[in-house]
Amino acid sequence: MPKLPDFSTVRELRYGRDPYLDAWLLHFMTENNIEPNVNPGENAQLEQLRFMVDLEDDQVFVPCSDEMFENLLHTRLSTALRLEYREKWRMLVHLAKTNIKDRYTRRKIFALSRHKVRQVLHAPFLIPSRFLKQLLTIFMAMSGVHDPQRNEKRQANKRALEFMDSAAMNNCLYSCPDSTLGCTSIQHLRWKLDVLELARLCRLSLRPSIWQGSVKARDNTALIADVGTPWPEFAEILTRIMGPESGQKSLKILFLAGSSGEIIFDLRFIRVLIRLGHKVILVFKEGFSLDNPVFWDVEYDPALASALGEAFFVENSRMSKNELLRALRENALLVISDGTRERLNLWRTSVTFARSWKEADLIIAKGYPNHRRLIQNSHLFTRDILCLYQDGLGADQVCFKEKSQRVRKITEFQVVAQADAIIARMRTARGKGKQVMFYSAIIGSIPGQVKVAVKVVNTFVGNLRAKHANLLIINPAEHFVEGMDGDDLMYMWERVQRSGFIDVWRFQTVADIEASFELMGEPVPAEWHGKDATFSTGCTKEMHIALDMQQKHPEMQIIGPDPKRFFRRMEYGVGKYFDARIPDKGRAL
Repeated sequence: MPKLPDFSTVRELRYGRDPYLDAWLLHFMTENNIEPNVNPGENAQLEQLRFMVDLEDDQVFVPCSDEMFENLLHTRLSTALRLEYREKWRMLVHLAKTNIKDRYTRRKIFALSRHKVRQVLHAPFLIPSRFLKQLLTIFMAMSGVHDPQRNEKRQANKRALEFMDSAAMNNCLYSCPDSTLGCTSIQHLRWKLDVLELARLCRLSLRPSIWQGSVKARDNTALIADVGTPWPEFAEILTRIMGPESGQKSLKILFLAGSSGEIIFDLRFIRVLIRLGHKVILVFKEGFSLDNPVFWDVEYDPALASALGEAFFVENSRMSKNELLRALRENALLVISDGTRERLNLWRTSVTFARSWKEADLIIAKGYPNHRRLIQNSHLFTRDILCLYQDGLGADQVCFKEKSQRVRKITEFQVVAQADAIIARMRTARGKGKQVMFYSAIIGSIPGQVKVAVKVVNTFVGNLRAKHANLLIINPAEHFVEGMDGDDLMYMWERVQRSGFIDVWRFQTVADIEASFELMGEPVPAEWHGKDATFSTGCTKEMHIALDMQQKHPEMQIIGPDPKRFFRRMEYGVGKYFDARIPDKGRAL
């Protein structure tokens, strides 16, 4: 095989520069089943991935650390990689011996799994977490046991909650510091006490002996002294992120949970963040995961249910931006699943998770596995990341990774301000006796034709304005803001459309498009033949809104194709300016 090019970080890898590297990368992506073009039903499209990772068009993203990927790239069974694979095999053996009494079934699982083990040892291609998922899938399919660790996780949460109510917890959390904390004002003293509480809760969450060890191990002076040890790195980073002088009054925080047991302290940590005015989206796993809390665990775990309190559970895996922001306005703590049952794999996460990441100001990730995926991966992400974990030597660590400098976060406030400015124009026009027309048209529904679509719409609207007196026409193509994606635009326009100031809502027709090209002195290109607003998923959603608003304002006129022709398109392409495809009958997108 030809020699593959050397690289120092995963971030340097690009498609289109070396045919052998391209072939290897595509082989790697398909073998790990994370190639979106091969399996679009399971893997996120690039537009959704870009909600989370700053990627160029030809850039490669893999959900593992740089060190791990370099081992896999050279098909090199290093000592570290061999130990990773061996650890996954031992996990399977432990689960099978603990949960399967039938000897025949156990032998069959071991025999099939050994084939998988020999395959990865011969050609170490699989990311270890993907390998573990294969083994666990074999186990669950053949054993019929869907959550073999449920009792262990429930017991861990119970022990953690018992400790939470103990005198030892009170001593750990509320013992006075040895100094005045350098008090310069009540505001700064209050913040330093909050940081001290957060630091101690974080240290407690990183002490598995509390929920794994004996009662004696949970109640000793050494633990109290350890938890009370000053943690200046933690205080410095949190002060920079959300302290009194950071300018951040209220953050939206996406919190990636650690293990069971640990989650009880995480929830206490989260309650402090909420008290400080922040909103939190807590992330669980969708299905069985060895140690991590699962979205459905609350149904079987009284300790977890008690710790979660009145948190709002989001069961919709394809939540829209509008629905997510509404839920955040109404609830201080949301609980979602990431859509997977493996270590953090951004290719496999749900639409709701991706949108939550995009709307967040800060990601807090617990545990060393998340540190490997987010900090030890050289890619830059779209949001600031704070990682809290315990290293191999048992030392508490805090790492902060700033978001990419290229990423511009469009806030809800900016989108609302843009929408409200348009609404103000509509209100003023109404006050002057003008009618208001909204023009819904194809802007990005044909891939690669956005510039042409904008020219088509602007040409037609310009002609309409010349022909009609006392008419304000709202043309979406004239209100694009750099940095907005399809989700932001749909959110902005829905606010405008539901304002109640539209007198005429016109949807683009085939005749409109033909007239536009005629005005431009150009023939209609093949890509535009027969196209109208019914071809656009965005316009389909707008037709739903138009019909809803017409019921509230019967005098509003709707002009364009018959509404029935729109409703074949029901799914908007996540983060795209163009649509998801119309599904074949009986098949999901």
